[in-house]
Amino acid sequence: MSELPVEGFSGPAGNPGSSGASGSAGTPGSFAASGSRSAVPRVLAERARDLSDGRLTPAVPRDAATVILLRPGGDAGVEAFLLRRTAELEFAPGACVFPGGSVDERDADPGIGWAGPAPEDFAAQLDVPPERARALVCAAIRETFEESGVLLAGDGGGLVSDSAALAADRHALLTGAATLGEVLGRRGLVLRTDLLTPWARWITPEVSPRRFDTWFFAAALPAGQTATAAPEGHADPGESESGTWLEPGAAAGAAEAGEITLLPPTAVTLRELAAHHDVDGILARRMTITPRLPRVTVEDGRVRLSMPWLEQAEPREEHP
Repeated sequence: MSELPVEGFSGPAGNPGSSGASGSAGTPGSFAASGSRSAVPRVLAERARDLSDGRLTPAVPRDAATVILLRPGGDAGVEAFLLRRTAELEFAPGACVFPGGSVDERDADPGIGWAGPAPEDFAAQLDVPPERARALVCAAIRETFEESGVLLAGDGGGLVSDSAALAADRHALLTGAATLGEVLGRRGLVLRTDLLTPWARWITPEVSPRRFDTWFFAAALPAGQTATAAPEGHADPGESESGTWLEPGAAAGAAEAGEITLLPPTAVTLRELAAHHDVDGILARRMTITPRLPRVTVEDGRVRLSMPWLEQAEPREEHP
């Protein structure tokens, strides 16, 4: 399942009042991803009023993880890998997202081998218990492999360098025929957690019927690996119809022009990435991870989506 931190804002940015070519079913209207405040789809506006009046209890967010895959982009500097969700999906059909999805209970398996920062190290960065950090990191790597074919793992000799050779393993994960631990064990691999840079944490607004508490990580595409939307030689049972590499600023601009659909966390992240000119510079950042919870508020009878941190001159904080 692709990265799903905010539900219901899937129309192209900058086109108020239109769901666009790939707007979410049942969620008319669009989200202006470039602003800190925006109108929201009508169905969520109704839920916001119910929440404000005490007639609605927010759903409990489910833990999820997503990975921003990066590669050098020539003159463009940096490119990020985006998946386009299929048009048949109920949630955010056609939206361009980073690989990722919900944490599975098997992601907490302590038998999965690691090479790099331990769960305790990630726990300190993510401000969660070590067991939860372990599951989030495993989910990030597993979902990235399932959805893009890129496996952030290796053995004593180095990183996995041929993702096409793992197509059958990827298919087995997608269909539930194998677990990540089984795939790694069979191949003699361990997770390379040193490849992940924690980037952000997004929580779905309380008005959404499905909510996710999603941690974003950044990672460079390992040499020799190729990102694809479907396993080579297999029908795709997943949620993405295609994948593409785009320069972050160009992707954000395409959303503003109505050419592609971006969810708010994706749009904000792309704008953050656009401030950097090389992959190493992005991965060198050590961010203080604080929850980003967009709020849907009712003010003078109008319902608005608010992201207060975008109004701040320095919305992100770094630590050594």
